[in-house]
Amino acid sequence: MPGAVPGEDLRAAHLTCYGQARLDGLTVTGHIGFDDARFLHPAGTALQAETVTVGTDLHAMRLHAEGRVNLRGSTVPGQLNLAYARLSNPGGVALRASSCTAGELWLREARRIEGTVNLRRTRCDLLHVSPEVWPASVRLDGLTYTTLAPTLPAARRLETLTRDGDGFVPFAYEQLTAAYRHIGDDAAARSVQLAKQRRHRTTLPLYARLWGHLQDATVGYGFRPMRAAGWLAGLLLVGTLAYGLHPPRPLKADEAPGFNALAYALDLLLPIVDFGQEKAYAPQGGYQWLAYLLIVAGWVLATTFVAGVNRTVSRN
Repeated sequence: MPGAVPGEDLRAAHLTCYGQARLDGLTVTGHIGFDDARFLHPAGTALQAETVTVGTDLHAMRLHAEGRVNLRGSTVPGQLNLAYARLSNPGGVALRASSCTAGELWLREARRIEGTVNLRRTRCDLLHVSPEVWPASVRLDGLTYTTLAPTLPAARRLETLTRDGDGFVPFAYEQLTAAYRHIGDDAAARSVQLAKQRRHRTTLPLYARLWGHLQDATVGYGFRPMRAAGWLAGLLLVGTLAYGLHPPRPLKADEAPGFNALAYALDLLLPIVDFGQEKAYAPQGGYQWLAYLLIVAGWVLATTFVAGVNRTVSRN
């Protein structure tokens, strides 16, 4: 607010301010309290508080702001608490808290924010925000946190990352992955990494997108390796049944080993397996094309599996 001066505490609970309140560069050695305050400057900046330095906490629980709240570059070693807040600036930035440093950033049970939220390059130990609070547009590149609360499934968190106005932001996915690993939820961390690969795929040229779709369908980019086993089992069953019902002719009847449909299908599917069946028998007609399909599928599955596993190992 105009005329605010440095001091131990700044308390203005239940304050109502029409027009712009300015706190730029303010240093408070203690606590700032704006609980239940109302800053009303629609389509403008309601609270201008860049590079504010607080000794402990900045509490603005149940804050009602119409217009931009600008906290860029502020330092709050304790809680930057906007729990239950109502932030609204449709068509503009509702909350700009970029390049901030805070111990904890709380947006717990705040209403869905109307307008963009900019938290780029902000650092905090705890970020407490539900997915429902985020608006349709966010800026999260460089946002760093250790713990994300409340603890939710990865699917609930991932949708927010698709709303970033900067498009595909790899760092946001890496940060979310790190948060899940921090609490020991490796399954959720893998889900985030898979979502990252899928989002990245949309930025690639056509040939790379096609290869990506293949990696996704077969092994989930290495984060779902059991898919390859499922594909191989299905193709092995098809090959075994097909060649069991219609055995191929031997190339040399007097030298060929006894035909085994399972071993023959394995020979076709697995590049490094050799039971001597593939070299001794030659299918005909449509069954020859099936053999080609099994050979190609085996190579593709093996290649995508190795590529996916290498990606996972290198990432870890």
